[in-house]
Amino acid sequence: MKADVNGLNEDVVRLLIAKKMTISAAESCTGGLFAALITDVPGASDVLNESFVTYANSAKMKYLDVKADTLKEHGAVSRETAYEMALGLQKRTGADVTVGITGIAGPGGGTAEKPVGLVYAGIYIGGEVEVLEMRHDGTRERVREKTCREVFNHIKSRISVR
Repeated sequence: MKADVNGLNEDVVRLLIAKKMTISAAESCTGGLFAALITDVPGASDVLNESFVTYANSAKMKYLDVKADTLKEHGAVSRETAYEMALGLQKRTGADVTVGITGIAGPGGGTAEKPVGLVYAGIYIGGEVEVLEMRHDGTRERVREKTCREVFNHIKSRISVR
């Protein structure tokens, strides 16, 4: 299945190329889909140097410097973890734009406090990390796709004005 992101991936890659910016992603619940959507676009090698799938908490700590205390206090699916993922990824890669995505794609794994479809995305641009909180419904595939669409749309709007 090819994810439907309404050409937002192409728009973001073109904008990044035009602005001579790079991007990296650290993905948990999207499992590499975000990076795959970037590499679907011709010219992606000009903007994407590296990305990580950090599904396990140990990988978040090892590659992104997410603190054990953050994971213990707030959980892997939290605003705080997404923030640390984006910031740690920027420090590791030096990319102009970094994205840290963590959430519960389902169909299982949700709780009353953190239901299936809850996703956080930390987005680092220009020295600032902004965290999006998303709540998506639908299948696992749809949650992953909707997350990528929303993150691409947010990046597009932020770098368009730079």
